[in-house]
Amino acid sequence: MQNNEGSNGVGDPNANLSSMITLLQSKAKTSILDKSLSKGKSEMHLSCFALLFSEMVQYCQNRSNSVSELQNKLCDMGKQVGLKIIDLIVLREKNYKREVKLLNILLFIKSTVWKTLFGKEADKLEHSADDSRQYYIIEKDPLVNRFISVPKDKGSLNCASFNAGIVEGILETSGFPAKVLAQWHNGITYYVIEFDESVITRDKQLDER
Repeated sequence: MQNNEGSNGVGDPNANLSSMITLLQSKAKTSILDKSLSKGKSEMHLSCFALLFSEMVQYCQNRSNSVSELQNKLCDMGKQVGLKIIDLIVLREKNYKREVKLLNILLFIKSTVWKTLFGKEADKLEHSADDSRQYYIIEKDPLVNRFISVPKDKGSLNCASFNAGIVEGILETSGFPAKVLAQWHNGITYYVIEFDESVITRDKQLDER
């Protein structure tokens, strides 16, 4: 009897299996675990970010009894981001070289960190004239506030408390312990940074060297 395998395209099963494996391997994408941390910058579509952040706000709101409690929860969430993201940013942008001076770490946050996270620098960095421990990062239009509709009964809510938490986490893990709050002033968000006294003392000692 004549063998019709060649004519109907079945062929050698082992050869077909080998060809299929080769094809799958050629189409397989590189695993995220195989990618270098020092290469590339992932970007999230704005609508995806807006949806994710609004869900985070809703989550915190459902577990809060006041605006201040809601803001504290957002700040805590942001702090966890700050504690973890700084290592990646320092690796990519500064080749593991960390700042040791107070002003330098603040300028790094205002510029490099803000551009990495939000696509642009924060608007200003100011030092309080009344308290040497206090600095302000100023942002006119925080991205996290752009897509949040604040109810009338929560008119004082500033979702940029999440950003304040990020700053606090970055400062803490970088060796600059501070308390950071997001506050409104004439429609502009001020991130009020109050450093621990030990940070100011250490910075003065570095200046004297």
